[in-house]
Amino acid sequence: MEAITGWWDDYFFASIVVLKIFMASLLLMVIFGLIGAAAKLSNSIIAKKIANAYTIIFRGTPEILVVLLIYFGSAIALTSLFQLFDPSIKYVDVPPFWAGTFAIALIVGSYATETFRGAFLGVEPGSIEAARALGLSNLQTFVYIRIPEMWRIALPSFGNHMLSLVKDTALISIIGLNELLFVAEQATATTGKPFTMFIVVGLIYLGISTVITLFVMGLEAYGRSHLRAAK
Repeated sequence: MEAITGWWDDYFFASIVVLKIFMASLLLMVIFGLIGAAAKLSNSIIAKKIANAYTIIFRGTPEILVVLLIYFGSAIALTSLFQLFDPSIKYVDVPPFWAGTFAIALIVGSYATETFRGAFLGVEPGSIEAARALGLSNLQTFVYIRIPEMWRIALPSFGNHMLSLVKDTALISIIGLNELLFVAEQATATTGKPFTMFIVVGLIYLGISTVITLFVMGLEAYGRSHLRAAK
């Protein structure tokens, strides 16, 4: 363990970066998933085709390839855009943090789309009918009936998506972000102790994943207790 003595600070700050990526990508993933699910459940043929293309492409493409394409593709697109206003600009660099966050949110959001779609379809028709009988508007029914029931159904799978987001943060090291795997690679090059450096990364990821798992289990227990109380 003496090999990692001088690297604790680097691992700590890299862990903070991982948590920041996770929180930002979680928000984007929920947005992408809900939009995708709404499109698939809509009456618009065009919206359904776009949503189907989204899920097929991002679930069928290697994740590391998506990260690279988003990072370099966005840089090329922004460079071309800025050159329209200033031809002297040679290259516009995209922050690895935001490129990687956007990429993994798109990837996991494609899986969340199917989770949310199935959850919306699993809402009890009787609950909807009862809301209408009480005179609730479509918006009130959606907010007070559909969303709470949908989340209860989607929660187990959604927990898996959260774990996928955490683990996928390791992919962003390939585009140069100073996160855990990147730090471990630097430490390995310096100390020549790859097993020690990478086992620390594994333990940190395991700790984060354990916290998320316990959090989701708590939410599931909370949802079940309210369901029993309602009965």
